[in-house]
Amino acid sequence: MPKFEGGCLCGAVRYICEAEPSAQGACHCRDCQSVSGGGPAHSTMLPTDSVQITQGAPVVYAKLSKAGNRVSRFFCASCGTHLFLRSAAHPDRTAVSVGTLDEPALYTPHGHAWVESAPRWHRLEADLSRLLRDAA
Repeated sequence: MPKFEGGCLCGAVRYICEAEPSAQGACHCRDCQSVSGGGPAHSTMLPTDSVQITQGAPVVYAKLSKAGNRVSRFFCASCGTHLFLRSAAHPDRTAVSVGTLDEPALYTPHGHAWVESAPRWHRLEADLSRLLRDAA
């Protein structure tokens, strides 16, 4: 079983998780584009109860998604790094931002979500699955 460890840019928030990801991929929804700085947000989906914060405490920003679900995004209050996402539609899963992993090589994308929102300059690998929308 892989061991995922990571944290924010400034090191104020750290986490650990030992679990198999249920999915790994890129989300192209407008909210993820905003969080990522324009591109898709890459994440690995892990069981919520296995994601343990070992240092610091992220702040939470929540809003309703296009699908009508409450989505909570967890950030470092000091540096603003986006760490996690949780959707009320799937409270048992936490999307961990790949850029926060100590070893991002553990990430293997399986597909793309919300591709209908992707600008034409987003590169979508032909061999990965594509969802027009996601339930987030």
